[in-house]
Amino acid sequence: MKLEYTAEHQAFREEVRAWLKANVPAEPLQSFDTEAGFQQHREWEAKLYEGRWGMITWPEEMGGRGADLMQWLIFEEEYYAASAPLRVNQNGIFLLGPTLMEYGTEEQKKRFLNGMATGKDIWCQGWSEPNAGSDMAAIRSRADLSEDGMHYVINGQKTWSTRAVWADWCFGMFRTDPESERHHGLTFILVPLDSEGITVRPIPQLDGLPGFAEIFFDNVKVPVDCRLGGEGEGWKVAMATAGFERGLMLRSPARFQETARRLVALYKANQQSADEDPSIRDEVLSAYMDAEAYCLTTYQTACRLMQGGKIGAEASTNKIFWSELDQRMHATGLKILATRGELEPDSPDAGDVGRWLDGWLFAQSGPIYAGTNEIQRNIIAERMLGMPRK
Repeated sequence: MKLEYTAEHQAFREEVRAWLKANVPAEPLQSFDTEAGFQQHREWEAKLYEGRWGMITWPEEMGGRGADLMQWLIFEEEYYAASAPLRVNQNGIFLLGPTLMEYGTEEQKKRFLNGMATGKDIWCQGWSEPNAGSDMAAIRSRADLSEDGMHYVINGQKTWSTRAVWADWCFGMFRTDPESERHHGLTFILVPLDSEGITVRPIPQLDGLPGFAEIFFDNVKVPVDCRLGGEGEGWKVAMATAGFERGLMLRSPARFQETARRLVALYKANQQSADEDPSIRDEVLSAYMDAEAYCLTTYQTACRLMQGGKIGAEASTNKIFWSELDQRMHATGLKILATRGELEPDSPDAGDVGRWLDGWLFAQSGPIYAGTNEIQRNIIAERMLGMPRK
């Protein structure tokens, strides 16, 4: 596969690169899993919006640039190459935003998209539940329509909700037909987290920071105009969101290419000791090639979508590939660093350990979030390979 960019694409790349060079903070922001870091990243979202770089694939009238998927991939490559801050509102701009454009009413688009784009409203997901895991068809949290039809009353619990501790809104599915089973009778609802009856309880990550949270709903009243799509159509709407999450938008290939490049640099800087274990060199080469292969596959998917194609069950193969690749790359980085890999970057003897330990800890969550890899393998077996459910 030979990848060539048009003159327009090359000019776009130069424009992105120049803006990022002028605006990316000189010092890294604090982790957005801290209160101070969360606010810093919210302000960065506003900065991106000012430059119309916050969500470039959105229509111009919604604050975007109307960019195509090729331009988005170029933007992401430059973004990661510039070591720009991670996106604290990725649940909103990459997942819910496109879903709103597909299923939202015009009033909902006007109401929600601008706040999402500017960073005023940060969104979290409400998918997983204690007794359902990431099997969304097993959701039991209830949303009962009031007698006057004006609002839903929500009761239940969501868990493993990323960045919910300081988020402003939550989107998720709730069971509106109590007699329904599996993917029937579910409705997609947007919930303000400052509503009466909501309790958010932080869940510490492996590094001790509250990157996740449980959300408890106790007779929470939500206006009916916060429903996205029709009542009982939640599964269809959520599958669109999950397609964005697993297939293209959430994990751009640039992220993994940047990690692969750092891994190669780490290997070269420590080659003498690394080569004492011949498997390390092979793992570095494999990681680099896999990251490039994922990039080319994503370009292929983008071309297909631009020609009217849709993201289908193959998004599950992507999700398994990038999550396991991320784990392998960070494990190899720690093998190269050997015992030094256990040091925090600010430790006196840390040297060039960088972010490999933090990256490895985070990579362990990859096969779990966005639907566990076990669920993805079931989807592949049933929908791509046509295997029976039992």
